[in-house]
Amino acid sequence: MLGIAQTGTGKTAAFVLPMLTILEKGRARARMPRTLILEPTRELAAQVKENFDRYGAGQKLNVALLIGGVSFGDQDAKLMRGVDVLIATPGRLLDHTERGGLLLTGVELLVIDEADRMLDMGFIPDIERICKLVPFTRQTLFFTATMPPEIRRITEAFLHNPQKVEVSRPATTAVTVTQAQVPAGREAHEKRELLRRLLREAKDLKNAIIFCNRKREVAIVHKSLQKHGFSVGALHGDMDQPARMAALDQFRKGELPLLVASDVAARGLDIPEVSHVFNFDVPHHADDYVHRIGRTGRAGRTGTAISIVTPLDQKSMAAIEKLIGQSIPRAEGDYDVHAEAGEQGERPREQRGRERSRGGRGKPQRGERRGHDRERSHEPREARGEARHSTEARPAAEARPAREARPPRETRQSSEPRHAARPQANSSHVPSIGRPEPRRQREVDTEPGDHSHLPAFLLRPVRSPAGA
Repeated sequence: MLGIAQTGTGKTAAFVLPMLTILEKGRARARMPRTLILEPTRELAAQVKENFDRYGAGQKLNVALLIGGVSFGDQDAKLMRGVDVLIATPGRLLDHTERGGLLLTGVELLVIDEADRMLDMGFIPDIERICKLVPFTRQTLFFTATMPPEIRRITEAFLHNPQKVEVSRPATTAVTVTQAQVPAGREAHEKRELLRRLLREAKDLKNAIIFCNRKREVAIVHKSLQKHGFSVGALHGDMDQPARMAALDQFRKGELPLLVASDVAARGLDIPEVSHVFNFDVPHHADDYVHRIGRTGRAGRTGTAISIVTPLDQKSMAAIEKLIGQSIPRAEGDYDVHAEAGEQGERPREQRGRERSRGGRGKPQRGERRGHDRERSHEPREARGEARHSTEARPAAEARPAREARPPRETRQSSEPRHAARPQANSSHVPSIGRPEPRRQREVDTEPGDHSHLPAFLLRPVRSPAGA
């Protein structure tokens, strides 16, 4: 069976409740689970186990959770007692099978939840290996909120004549979620300043999840919000499992109103009363946007999703609007932080230091430094205090102290200025191919017969080429 529905519509209950009825008959054997549920993340797997514990409180079913970050010994002990429902992530499941502590030949029902996320995280080779370990006569269920072409091809490979149950069109967002986008500058400190302003001015903000694209960005935003007095937690894949579960539990209980997270928290997490979702970074994949904002507005509740959009994110936003089939309006209010972020007090410490070293000048744009150097080269030598000659045309008497004019060589008796005789010399002594043309000399207005402005090497005798 292939199930497609929006986030927050109860896909987990759609397979948990029927499985409870199916598992009433029969008994599990040691190391041979009867049903297998694959989840992409540890948090989502733990959440599904909580649903089984809640829905099957009156039934004597053994439920085991195989995820990373937990010792193998405790998990092996549960598998030895027999497991009716095995909930696992693909990596840890294959570790147990390779060690010989788990047999999948008794699986009657296979559930692959968040199938599109499995593709994004690179679990497809692991799923193919797992499907070869389970019996061919099993029942397979795929559940997803989006249906990209890659997922459709995978369903054709793993499902045989599936029954398709589609509650809503794939990649649609809930109508109870109010979406908006806010423009921001290119600099990261401008985005953080805008995020703090949005958090302070948000209406009816009870709690919020702030999504970032990278783990490093999660740590930076988390530290910045803590520095400015916000009560906030962090959640990303590099954290150890106890810290991840503790942060998620504190957010669920309301002890932390803000949670900065990567896409590890974008899929399947059921926190019903999340009022706001902020996309600090616009997701690179349009499907991730649907899952991110699906953390709010769940089960018919209202929610707000705000995305901070820089000029570099316009292409990604266009792809998102094309996927969801609607345009995301711009948030009401003046959220342009360029002016205040450009003030001296809002600039980063490194940038302010560079500007002080330049004497207050901002960062030069492309080509500005070269133009500035050209501008300085036209200043008088005395004003610069440099030993270079000025490129401005001026009389030799003004350019340097008076000195005795050196007698010209016999071969240079011409009374014409140097720039008048140069073209003839260049044309007769410099080949047009194979040798570069001599640098154009600066034109200097001098008195007739005065060659004191010429360098010594230009006063050497000129030899005529042979046969000229």
